[in-house]
Amino acid sequence: MTDSRPDPSGQAPEPDPTTRSPYSPYGAPAPLAVAAGMTFIEGLLIVLFGISELVSLDSDRLVMGVTTAAFFVAYGVVLLVCARGLHTVRGWARGPVLLSQLILLGLAWSFKGGSTLPIAILLALAAAIVLAGLLHPRSIDALEHAN
Repeated sequence: MTDSRPDPSGQAPEPDPTTRSPYSPYGAPAPLAVAAGMTFIEGLLIVLFGISELVSLDSDRLVMGVTTAAFFVAYGVVLLVCARGLHTVRGWARGPVLLSQLILLGLAWSFKGGSTLPIAILLALAAAIVLAGLLHPRSIDALEHAN
């Protein structure tokens, strides 16, 4: 399946506008745009968690609190940068986001029992949506042909 129409003038074919998201001026296909949006939300929530960790510092665990907060803020910023990379159809952003979603699935699995089941379902659903968007054939094609 190709996403381009032949151009009678002999120039490079134009991308088919029906395969792109109307919400992405960079030509990201709709599944990739959804994955980028979900990754952005995840990154934002992780940054906010890191900031909340800073706010709740205790003098008994100062070093642990600062390093934990720094880790989560840095991890969230990396996800935000990768979300921007996916939105602008950059191939380098796929790997870190894919790894992050696999970690999120493992985290969801660890929350599956008892009163944390709703959290497990929410984490697994978010990871599944991003993975489906990343692994969609149009997303793979767009990222492989990105510069």
